[in-house]
Amino acid sequence: MLGPYSSGMTKAIAPVSEKFGVPMVEAEGASRSLFTQGYKYLFAVLSTSEQYLATAIDFAAAKSSDPKSVRIALAFEGDPFSMDVRAGVMDKINEYGMKVVIDDQLPADLSDMSTTLTKVKALKPDALIISGHSKGAATAARQIDEMKVNVPMIALTHCEAAKVQEKFPKTANGFLCPTQWVETLSKSDPMFGSAADWNAGFKADYPSYTSVPYQSAQASAAVYVFKEAFEAANSFDKDKLRDAISAVEMETFYGDIKFSAQGNNIAKPMFMRQIDASGTYGLVEKAGDMVYPRNVAY
Repeated sequence: MLGPYSSGMTKAIAPVSEKFGVPMVEAEGASRSLFTQGYKYLFAVLSTSEQYLATAIDFAAAKSSDPKSVRIALAFEGDPFSMDVRAGVMDKINEYGMKVVIDDQLPADLSDMSTTLTKVKALKPDALIISGHSKGAATAARQIDEMKVNVPMIALTHCEAAKVQEKFPKTANGFLCPTQWVETLSKSDPMFGSAADWNAGFKADYPSYTSVPYQSAQASAAVYVFKEAFEAANSFDKDKLRDAISAVEMETFYGDIKFSAQGNNIAKPMFMRQIDASGTYGLVEKAGDMVYPRNVAY
């Protein structure tokens, strides 16, 4: 099977494909919990939710001469997705031995995080990490602007959905924002060529798109994995196909793909982009590409 759209749909279908031993390659279910159930027939090409902001912690460590001295402030919604994101961030923080100086849960309506930001102004952490979907991102950007909060690094999910670069251009300057894929990625493969080649091909075939959604890119990557596994197995036997999928290890225009024993892709990180003063998102592939500290003067 090729998987459906969303974690919710994938969660509904995975037990059924598992029961009947049908391998499923999916591209649109990111929830970490999909890969803690012991499924043997589920494989995902996309980065799972715990990876969304983990790379920002790597960047913070790389910018410090002593990662253990880095002080982190956290503000997360209490929903399952954001808790997955937080779990990945905490894993990285613990790996580096960093110190969490603020660990707040955002209010249920996501309309006010001034309490957290007051503490941020007082404690002056090195990085502020936020996940509250698009409403939380908009609230964060608005109140960071209103309260003139200046932190060397700010990373948050759902930047584009919240249009923070349009609504709050000054304060969004320097924000780090995760994405599954970008067309400027330096990855390629024999079938699609480079990320830019795939992007151009998609736009040529579907000219109504001015910006190609990453969901389409990862769907193509899932079909590519399907193809490779069928050719390697040279069989319609479900278990042979399952074993062939699990053995896939390849570079694609979408990123590297290698599956863990749990079925998630452990070779592709979430990619980070940084918003510049013009509101443009620029790919940050390594810490040296990042503007640090954020260049915002209040």
